[in-house]
Amino acid sequence: MLAIRMQRNGRTHLPVYRIVVQESQRHPLSGRVVAEVGNYNPETKSAVLDKEKLEFYLKSGAQPSSRVALVLEKNGINLPSWYKKPAEKHKKAKHADKLRKNQPKEAPAEEPAETPAE
Repeated sequence: MLAIRMQRNGRTHLPVYRIVVQESQRHPLSGRVVAEVGNYNPETKSAVLDKEKLEFYLKSGAQPSSRVALVLEKNGINLPSWYKKPAEKHKKAKHADKLRKNQPKEAPAEEPAETPAE
């Protein structure tokens, strides 16, 4: 099965990703790539994609990773109907009762009224 995933390039603290098609059981850095279909720069949020190649591989059954799917949607490439979006993760706080927003509101301290001076 083919997978469309990102392959990291660039230097330390400045990544640039290649969007590649490769066998799903291979590691992204194995070097065995079927096709390179674009690149993505997370610093500028810009992507350069070969739409014809991407549509061909998507029609052939290549499975995009969740991050690649987001990049493809932002660039106007329609994903196939069989693609399922990953469920959103809802993280619960471990000690929700200790959070400031869950503490009872303190009433403002009332200042004693001044007596009129005679």
